[in-house]
Amino acid sequence: MQKIRPFLWYDGDAEEAIEFYTSIFGDSALTDVMRAGPDGPVIGATFRLAGSEFMALNGGPDHQFTEAISLYVSCDSQEEVDRLWDALQAGGGEPSMCGWLKDRFGLSWQVIPDRLTELLSDPDPGRAQRATQAMLQMQKIDVAALEAAADGA
Repeated sequence: MQKIRPFLWYDGDAEEAIEFYTSIFGDSALTDVMRAGPDGPVIGATFRLAGSEFMALNGGPDHQFTEAISLYVSCDSQEEVDRLWDALQAGGGEPSMCGWLKDRFGLSWQVIPDRLTELLSDPDPGRAQRATQAMLQMQKIDVAALEAAADGA
């Protein structure tokens, strides 16, 4: 069992959110459900996304997600960025800046290619600065555009 797990508060749609997330990421599954009675609504659940464990609660409308907490997704390629960016926004999500987006449940995600981190920490400060300036203009991160900017093109 993972010692520390994120605990996410939903307003009655935790089960729908879990089904949505587990359909997007590999090595994902609903692992436990707590119901209010044998046929009652879901109170809480435990699930796995890409090998990491999470907990969810249908706690009601008292607390909403904010950008103060987000889930950071490391991507190996532009193709993975594109797929996850589109999938996580499906059904009413919205893009933000610098690789951030909100899904239809209001949860914030950062969909970030590993190459971005490499470019932002380039030993050449000029390359890193040009990559940073390019990233600050993007919603979805575009690796080819970052590399061109870093190279001064």
